[in-house]
Amino acid sequence: MIRTLQTFVLVFLVAGIALGAWLQALDNEALNRAAAIVEAFGGVWLNALRMTVAPLVFALLVSAVASVADAVSTGRLAMRAVLIFTALLYFAAIYAIVAAQGLLAIWPVDPEAARAFVAGAAGEATPIRIAGFADWLQSLLPVNVIRAASEDAILPLTVFAILFGFAATRLKREQRELIVNFFTAVSDAMVVIIHWVLVAAPLGVFALALGVGRHAGFGAAALLAQYAIFVSICIIGVTVFAYVFAAVWGRVSIPRFAAAIAPAQVVAASTQSSIATLPAMLETARDRLAVPKRIADLILPMAVAVFRFTSPVGNLAVCFFIAALYGFEPSALQIVGAIFVAYAISIGAVGLPGQVSFITSIAPICIALGLPTELLGVLIAVEVVPDIFRTIGNVTGDLAVTTALAREEADSATAPAPQSPAS
Repeated sequence: MIRTLQTFVLVFLVAGIALGAWLQALDNEALNRAAAIVEAFGGVWLNALRMTVAPLVFALLVSAVASVADAVSTGRLAMRAVLIFTALLYFAAIYAIVAAQGLLAIWPVDPEAARAFVAGAAGEATPIRIAGFADWLQSLLPVNVIRAASEDAILPLTVFAILFGFAATRLKREQRELIVNFFTAVSDAMVVIIHWVLVAAPLGVFALALGVGRHAGFGAAALLAQYAIFVSICIIGVTVFAYVFAAVWGRVSIPRFAAAIAPAQVVAASTQSSIATLPAMLETARDRLAVPKRIADLILPMAVAVFRFTSPVGNLAVCFFIAALYGFEPSALQIVGAIFVAYAISIGAVGLPGQVSFITSIAPICIALGLPTELLGVLIAVEVVPDIFRTIGNVTGDLAVTTALAREEADSATAPAPQSPAS
């Protein structure tokens, strides 16, 4: 169904831009009024997606923090895995900022085309700047959590969700399981709503694309192509690092590692889902990379659940491209907040095709950067291209970390025992 939906969304995107460009050239007042009514449906559809962001992010983070804490309690290997996951995710986020800004300096967006694109998709929405460090620091913890959620204050909401998740791990097992099961059910219900809303994605994207086409003409198609290539290049860059990580820490040559994981990458590209690729990853780790079964069976399911190596890269790349469209430069404090939110979102994101989790994963980071989220409704239409590289990168990162941990365990097992001092 996802494949069919992606095809329809792309077709309706092209149709919307083409019709909008034709209306722009025609400049008929009656037809433009009718088009404005159609475009309003796009806004309703986008609001239906955005209304799930706060409850889904909160529920996913609580569940993810509890699951990570449970995993750490299972032993040294799991704790080591979580530490490596965390270090690599923060590395990926910092890389994303450097790579995105560097690539935009080499290949900037056209200012005129960007203004027309934004006018058609977002209307009067404008970025937000923060006052200063003192205000930013004070805003990290919300006085009223409900108010923070209603005002899209995503950074304090994320901080509270993580604190709440850790607090839940200190409760008795029965109470902890009750809380985790409740928030897991909430997140599952939000995903169901997202699936319902995405049924109307072709019409919603068509309505939004119609507005973009009326303002930007066929120049919108060039910007969308640049966006898809831009995000994909950023993701490919961090995926290459995963090969280096496997070679240095896992001591597996890059040619051998590349040949071993190729079948799993093919499955990842075809399914665009880390969860669906898990069986292929387990087979690759055990049979082609000689990872012991007990390590593969522990690390890979945990990695699929909480470690999405390309998530901070892809999500931040999207946000910085949006910032470029607005001609907006986020402050250093906003970037710091975005890195934290990108990390939190990556461990709590749904391991499903990108069009399911696109807005709920990226909108919180946009908000942390002070960026409007209206453009996401159009960008979701071409997410199918970067999402292929996202999933391939995630699978590559999962297998690289698993290989490195297996090597560490083997080295520990063969290390000579410490000699007791002579009496």
